[in-house]
Amino acid sequence: MKIVQIKTVYQLAFMPKHFPVNCYLIEEKDSLTLIDAALPHCAKAILQAMRKIGKPITRIVLSHAHSDHAGALDTLKQALPDAKVYISKRDARLLDGDFSLDADEPDTPIRGGFLKTLKTRPDILLEDGDRIGSLVAIAAPGHTPGSMAFLDTRNGSLIAGDAFQTRGGIAVAGQMRPWFPFPAMATWNKEKALESARRLRACLPTLLAVGHGEMLQQPCAAMDRAIAEAERRLTRKP
Repeated sequence: MKIVQIKTVYQLAFMPKHFPVNCYLIEEKDSLTLIDAALPHCAKAILQAMRKIGKPITRIVLSHAHSDHAGALDTLKQALPDAKVYISKRDARLLDGDFSLDADEPDTPIRGGFLKTLKTRPDILLEDGDRIGSLVAIAAPGHTPGSMAFLDTRNGSLIAGDAFQTRGGIAVAGQMRPWFPFPAMATWNKEKALESARRLRACLPTLLAVGHGEMLQQPCAAMDRAIAEAERRLTRKP
C-alpha cells in the first residue's frame, strides 16, 4: 500500500503499479471518514493507516456498491463496530442484490462485480446534498445508478469514486482507456456519466481523487479535456 496525503485527504493506494484500487481517509478535527473499502485483503492496511494518523474512523462511506469499493467492509465494521456506514439510497439496493431499474432510469444493464456474501448493511442512506462531517454528498449517477462523489467544503477536494479515472489517462466513466479498461467495462450508462462529470466539474474542485489512479491537483483543465472527449465519442455517428 502507498499513502499520499494532500490537504485533508489521505489516498491509500493498493497495487498502484498494476491494478490500482484506492480508498481515502478524510481528516476531521477529531476523527476520520473512510471513503470506500477497497478489496477484502485491504482491511488490515486501512486500520494501520488509521492508527498511524492517530484518529479513529467514525464513518465509512461508499461511493458506490461495486466489490472493489466495498470489499473490506465486513472486516472493517467488525473492527470498528461504532463506525456508521453510509451509501446512497439508490445503490443500497445493489448491496441487497436488487438490480432492477426505476421507470425514469435509462434501460441499460447494471454492470460490474458485487459481493454476494456482504453482511454489513448501511446505517445511513444518502441523498444528494447530505452532509457527512465536512463533506457534502453529490449524486453522480452513471458508473452505477446511485454513484456519489464527496466534496470537502473546507478546501474543494473532490473524492469522485469512479465518476472519473486517472489510470491510463483521465477519462469520464464509461470511456475506454486501453491501459486500464475496467472502469469503463463496469459502467452502467455513459450518458448519465457524462452529465455527472459536468456537474462535478462545475464544483470547481481543487483536487480530484478517484477510485483508480493518482490524484490530480488543480484538475479542472484535465476534467474539461475528459468531458470534451466523452462528448465527441457520444455524439459521433456510427
